[in-house]
Amino acid sequence: MSACLPAGATESAHTERAHPPHSPPPGRSRRFRVAGADLSAAVAVFLIALPLSLGIALATGAPLQAGLVAAAVGGLVAGRLGGSPLQVSGPAAGLTVVTADLIHQYGWRTTCAVTVLAGLAQLGLACLRVARAALAVSPAIVHGMLAGIGVTIAVAQAHIVLGGEPQSSVPDNLRALPAQLARLDPAALSVSVLTLAVLLLWPRMPGRAGHLLRRMPAALVAVAGATAVAAAAGLVLPVVDLPSWHSHALAGLPDGPVLGLVAAVLTTTLVCSVQSLLGATAVDKLAAARPGAPSPVRSDLDRELLGQGAANVVSGTLGGLPVAGVAVRSTANVHAGAVSRNATIIHGALVVAAALVLVPLLELIPLAALAALVMAVGLRMVSLHHIRTVTRHREVLVYAVTALGVISLGVLEGVALGIAVALGVALHRLTRTRITHEEESGVHHVHVRGQLTFLAVPRLSRALHLVPQGADVVVSLNGSFMDHAAYETLQDWQNTHTARGGTVEITGRRAGVRIAEPGALSTEPAHEGESGTTGDCRCRPWTAWRNHQCERPTPAPDTGDRPDTTHTSGDTHRPADPGTPARGHAPGGRQLVRGLSTFQRRTAPLVRGELARLAREGQQPSQLFLTCADSRVVTSMITSSGPGDLFVVRNVGNLVPPPGAESGDDSVAAAIEYAVDVLAVRSITVCGHSGCGAMQALLGSRPGSPAVTPLGRWLRHGGPSLERLRDPGAPAPRLAGRAPADDVEQLCLTNVVQQLEHLRAHESVARALEKGTLELHGVYFHVGEAQAYLLAEQEEERVFDRVREVDLAA
Repeated sequence: MSACLPAGATESAHTERAHPPHSPPPGRSRRFRVAGADLSAAVAVFLIALPLSLGIALATGAPLQAGLVAAAVGGLVAGRLGGSPLQVSGPAAGLTVVTADLIHQYGWRTTCAVTVLAGLAQLGLACLRVARAALAVSPAIVHGMLAGIGVTIAVAQAHIVLGGEPQSSVPDNLRALPAQLARLDPAALSVSVLTLAVLLLWPRMPGRAGHLLRRMPAALVAVAGATAVAAAAGLVLPVVDLPSWHSHALAGLPDGPVLGLVAAVLTTTLVCSVQSLLGATAVDKLAAARPGAPSPVRSDLDRELLGQGAANVVSGTLGGLPVAGVAVRSTANVHAGAVSRNATIIHGALVVAAALVLVPLLELIPLAALAALVMAVGLRMVSLHHIRTVTRHREVLVYAVTALGVISLGVLEGVALGIAVALGVALHRLTRTRITHEEESGVHHVHVRGQLTFLAVPRLSRALHLVPQGADVVVSLNGSFMDHAAYETLQDWQNTHTARGGTVEITGRRAGVRIAEPGALSTEPAHEGESGTTGDCRCRPWTAWRNHQCERPTPAPDTGDRPDTTHTSGDTHRPADPGTPARGHAPGGRQLVRGLSTFQRRTAPLVRGELARLAREGQQPSQLFLTCADSRVVTSMITSSGPGDLFVVRNVGNLVPPPGAESGDDSVAAAIEYAVDVLAVRSITVCGHSGCGAMQALLGSRPGSPAVTPLGRWLRHGGPSLERLRDPGAPAPRLAGRAPADDVEQLCLTNVVQQLEHLRAHESVARALEKGTLELHGVYFHVGEAQAYLLAEQEEERVFDRVREVDLAA
């Protein structure tokens, strides 16, 4: 098994050793240590897992001990080997229908063998490193599958709630429901209603007492309360029966038709893998959203698939249910404050102890209480939030077909139907392209909305031939893809139209243009006298938003030298004017007008909806980003952020004057106070950069010389950074493990560290840090390398690590 461990797993294991909180740092004792948060989280998850494991085993028709075996193996094996440290694995409700069907067809021992084979298949998939391919399945299919499984579980458990026995399929259960209502068992119904009532009302208990009581899991309280009431009232009901472990059934050799067994293995592998991988990504988001989280936690999905496969092999061999990541337990683990995989492992050990010691107590639980618990879990799998989401994305048909297919035919058949419908919807959207032509103020507009493929070429040709010769034309492409046939059609028409005296401007999004030559199809207005051609334009993907356009090469006069290529901020492609400065900037007014015009024409239609929402709801940025006023530091680019994400403060040298500084300028302090106290940002980032002119000026300044200009008086706030640099006892920051290249880079790094200390001295920041609602980050952006470095505090050292390495560690 170790031979096929993915490369990412080795790296993940290394980074877990190097970066808390997943395990102790290297160089220390390997003695097993448990954080208090892990211990309390393990107890909370154990209290949830115990009744759920028994209930899921009951719902599948398996021996009740099989649920405990799967819970223990999921905690110990998947928890130790998996790539998602905070995900808790065990018998999952999503596998109930699959397992129940297997037990009904092949018996329990063959079902265990299928679980083993599914685990081996997962190990093979982990070796092939295809875990992320499972995330390509449409969420509508996954949610539809879970909804169908949830309905199937709820309908089947309704019979046990009423005091009867479930049938083998949803249609049979629905047909038998009226007769079951006619002969319901009042004792079973009363226990079930009590269980459901506690499950519903326990999380809603008001007041301080309710806040304390809600710390106990509702599932445990509901089952324990129903058991106590049934025992006190002397109700005669079927209860949990845990036979001796000496007679526990283990896996046997597969017995059944080969094709049926292969389909069973594939179905079990599919459901286990998809549920576990989707659960791992969801746990990552939950962990990253926790207040005070050190860094976003990222799971190694290939290693997680390997851990799940190993757990299924062990669980099936020991006579347990199939194992997968469980959303309820994982969410409880994260919310309880777990910081490492130790919480999952301890929870598994507690399940083992309960299975050996608490058997007399477990055998008092009425089956009706467990059935009510599982029925509630099944109903929650039909999520209104998921239905609203797929409706908003126009995938409700995929969701409905998958759910109905799972309910009426089975899990594998329902998923296959969902995939077929999803492919049909995708093809329909691909071919649904709207092309219109209109004339406005003498300019002809051809609008293309949708994907531009060969299927739309006839309609595109008809629209383009409506344009008269010599006319001015604007072609708006508002799709995300254009294939080669459509590209050539548009290019040939453009060349013909411009050769006859017309002008063509092509605007909009054209992702996928590299199917053909990127520079041949102009996205800018042609220069007069050039017949619409653009020469050797080499615009980059960010051209549309950075107001930068390329120039045509201009041959050097009377020489055989290579042509010079210059850049301007103009809106057309034209030769550089010999009289302009070397950088070729257009006059400020013309540059401003062209930039605004480009925004209104191209960008505004794409962002108008988002900006309208921000205008209604107000700004809610997640972080304050304090950086230098240098024009090369584009905050939205290096943070991949958009409108409303960042509250940005820029000044010369990214300085944060300490409180009470004699500056006469409180603008930075006011911005900090507003961001922390009013906007409630969750983090503040100080970002320095290479080649900072302010740091160069500080290095060249004379100590004690009077500051006579506004710039000089402002740079006095950088004095502590300069003193820190010249202090031989202060640890010098390092850049990705190496020493800074020169004194300027060293001062840039030191300045970020010093400004973070100034930040901590501000009253509003200090309060938020004490409450744990705010984080401080230091970033260094190397302009020439286009590389961002994140400050990491490492035992008296301050190292700026490459962000890509930090991401892998997380």
